[in-house]
Amino acid sequence: MTRSVPELSLKAFTEGDAAQRQAFSDAMMRGLQDYGFFVLKDHGVPLELLQTAYSEAEGLFALPEATKTRYAKGMRGYTPFGVEHAKDSGHPDLKEFWQVGHDPSPDAGGDIEPNVWPAEAPGVKPAFQSLFGALNETGVVLLRALAPKLGLADDYFDDKVRYGTSLLRVLHYPPLAADVDPNAVRSAAHEDINFLTIMVAARGKGLELLDRDGTWLPVVTEPTNLIVDSGDMLARMTNGVIPATTHRVVNPSGANVSRYSMPFFMHPTLGTSLEVLPSCVGGGAKFEPVTAGAFLDERLRAIGLKK
Repeated sequence: MTRSVPELSLKAFTEGDAAQRQAFSDAMMRGLQDYGFFVLKDHGVPLELLQTAYSEAEGLFALPEATKTRYAKGMRGYTPFGVEHAKDSGHPDLKEFWQVGHDPSPDAGGDIEPNVWPAEAPGVKPAFQSLFGALNETGVVLLRALAPKLGLADDYFDDKVRYGTSLLRVLHYPPLAADVDPNAVRSAAHEDINFLTIMVAARGKGLELLDRDGTWLPVVTEPTNLIVDSGDMLARMTNGVIPATTHRVVNPSGANVSRYSMPFFMHPTLGTSLEVLPSCVGGGAKFEPVTAGAFLDERLRAIGLKK
């Protein structure tokens, strides 16, 4: 029997009765445990917004390299092609991207960096800000659905992510150059760092997850859907009850064209403890307590985004 990532309707949770909400939470938990991924439909993020964001992304990455590089400001703004690599890979990923986070707020303390916006592409700011907000709201709802499965109050994660270091990453994988490193891929096998990743279904195939039997399983869905996966921070907090699943983006086997993708990485605040939850300790904690900030710092250095 061919395995495929389960598809869930968010309306079952946001508009359903108690039994439907419970069924959604159960199915979400099963999806994350069995695959590390699930597909989300009926999520409320407007299709027009997704289309606008992709259109703005195409224009943004078509700007001259010298123009884009002026906006390379660390974890916000532009990251040039070939900078990031997977944690244990010696070969750079074949991608460039632009990152957007929460806007600084007096209530957020000093953890929030200012966003960076390109003057040459004025439509980028409203499109990416709106998409960040919509995906962030979706992430809050998903964590509320997940929390009771971990023996927690529905709102347990709310204050942890309200001013977290969450990021919308708008990715461009250019056509492969003729002299491309044969060992380099668009995104080498890796696990995400954060709580949850919510990906807008990409324009272009290539996303694969490492299934439990060791085979690579393509993750394909309609462009109107979202794809959700669990990251290392959630794996640590749940003692591996919810694993972080390895995934990658392979090089094109057909037409050698650009691929665009827009994952939203839901992170807690830097001071959030990733200590194993009491309900998940079982026979003993597999991970030492660490703050989200210390863990994030270590991982950013490991993938080449921080020195």
